[in-house]
Amino acid sequence: MLNIRKSFSRKLSFGILVLAVPIFILSLGVLFTQLRHMIRMEAVGRVSSVLNSTMHQLHRNLTTIENATNANVWQVERVFDPDSLITYCRRIVLMNPHIDGCSISAEPNVFPKYGRYFSVYTIRDKDTIMTEIEQKYEYFDRIWYKKARNLNASCWEVFFDDTDTLNLVLDGLLASYCKPIYKADSTMVGVMSTDLSLKRLSRGISEMKPYPNSYFMMIDEDGRFFVHPDEDRLFYQTIFTDVDPQHNPDIIALGHEMTGGKKGNMSVNIDGTSCIVCYQTVPGTKWSLALVCPDSDVLAGYYRLSYIVLPLLVFGLLLIILLCNRAVSHSIRPLNELLEKTQSITSGNMEVHIPRSNREDVIGRLQNSFSAMLLSLNFHMGSVRYTSDQKKQRNDELSKATCLVKEADKQKTAFIQNVSHQVRTPLNVIMGFAQIISETATLSGNSSRYEALSEEELKGITDTMARNARLLSRLIMMLYDSSETGLNEELNAHKQDIVSCNDVAHEAIGFIKVYHPNLHISFHTEVSDDFKIKTSHLYLMRSLREVLYNAAKYSDKQHVSMSITRTESTVRFIVEDTGTGIPDSVHDVLFQFFMKADDLSEGIGLGLPLSKRHAQNLGGDLILDEDYKDGCRMILELPIT
Repeated sequence: MLNIRKSFSRKLSFGILVLAVPIFILSLGVLFTQLRHMIRMEAVGRVSSVLNSTMHQLHRNLTTIENATNANVWQVERVFDPDSLITYCRRIVLMNPHIDGCSISAEPNVFPKYGRYFSVYTIRDKDTIMTEIEQKYEYFDRIWYKKARNLNASCWEVFFDDTDTLNLVLDGLLASYCKPIYKADSTMVGVMSTDLSLKRLSRGISEMKPYPNSYFMMIDEDGRFFVHPDEDRLFYQTIFTDVDPQHNPDIIALGHEMTGGKKGNMSVNIDGTSCIVCYQTVPGTKWSLALVCPDSDVLAGYYRLSYIVLPLLVFGLLLIILLCNRAVSHSIRPLNELLEKTQSITSGNMEVHIPRSNREDVIGRLQNSFSAMLLSLNFHMGSVRYTSDQKKQRNDELSKATCLVKEADKQKTAFIQNVSHQVRTPLNVIMGFAQIISETATLSGNSSRYEALSEEELKGITDTMARNARLLSRLIMMLYDSSETGLNEELNAHKQDIVSCNDVAHEAIGFIKVYHPNLHISFHTEVSDDFKIKTSHLYLMRSLREVLYNAAKYSDKQHVSMSITRTESTVRFIVEDTGTGIPDSVHDVLFQFFMKADDLSEGIGLGLPLSKRHAQNLGGDLILDEDYKDGCRMILELPIT
């Protein structure tokens, strides 16, 4: 055994090392390659996410400016005079913190008092808002005025504010939303422009950069920069300026993508630095916003990876040695398991399972031989055990069948006796009173010996006979209902009746009062009289009558109530009483056919089971509220269809 073990150990250890070492080295190479790719892909996702967030913020600012302008321009058009223009111009900047300036400029000679020029301007300078009538200058040639006038429509435009020509200006590059102003006769009388400081915008979005050296840049449809960390490039330089198409084709491609209004990402070499650039068009404009991230920032972690390569190699070699040791142990493990199982078989435990092995060496053949031997033993022993179990099973089945027959016979006898008693009682009453009436009618002619029954006595007798006849009819009807299976009842139930919930409740209450004239039933409903459901009037009435009948039978006949409530999808008929209630011991068998709380109670155990079956066939259910302790509460729930 020792020689076999040494032989397997050498063979297995050598095989694992031959396979593991090349795979380990190859895996390291693939790991570094894939890791670089994954880091770049993750960076693209991160940069795209930041760009999307920034774009949402920018779009929100632009939309706010557009909405503020559009919301006020109609008032300017309605009251177009110098004083009102000053008020509206100031109000727009005051009420909208995203707006840095607003101007309302009139067409030539609109206001004769002011001559050819009239333009009012409001700016936001930190926490101060200043408004004044601008100096006279040819603002008609400014791009923000001229473009809106020529297009005869609202537009966005970017321009430099000339700080050397006016007293009140915003310093730097501005984005202006320009909108023409018209009179009631559709004559253009001026232009309203609301300004956004691109310098302030650039400061705001630069705080959202994902990497230390990343930055945003924004260009218009001509490629001009108006957001860029290098302020020398703003407005007067484009993305194509001083770019050699042969040495920088990637920048040319990026410029065409951005000016073409496209969305995407590219790897671009900018000023000798490899960068990831994600770009997309600003909604509502022809501008394009891009986020530039140098590879040196993106791959900083990747470059630090070299510091852990050596520990990783050492750890890998140790792991290989550990795997070799575990592999050797695994090769010997079948012998140990086989020894344990054979010892268990020797002690009499034949439930042991020895699996077959796919190995072709001596251990595999030995394990397969033991497995075949154990299967043969278990087969013969299983045949004997199977025969014994079959005999025992048949004996058990016969015993259970005998018990069921005895129990069925006992239940049949009890049922016949119960039904006979329930039928005989009202029948005896009817027959007795019928005999009295017959004898009275026969002897009424002999007035010397007998006196005819009074009308009050005769009415009492006929009422008693009628009540017992109804009890007998109810008993026969329940027996007839119980003879139908639930499936037959469901097929026969006409569920297309349109039933008023309040009407059917009053009908059921009236029916029960025929049996119990002195019964007091309080009624409360949460639904209107015209609230109706589609169901079977017959089976709903049968269920309600049985629940009310039980409440009347087991209560003091003074504290029975019915209420109707509804949920979003169901309507509930709730019947409460303050009687003796139902013992907890019979809750489980309450809705079983022919089961009663005790043998002395009235009835044959069909009322509640039939009511529950009717409710279930109508798509609902009959439920006993076990939390109600003052008597009995039954809930009949039906769907609202």
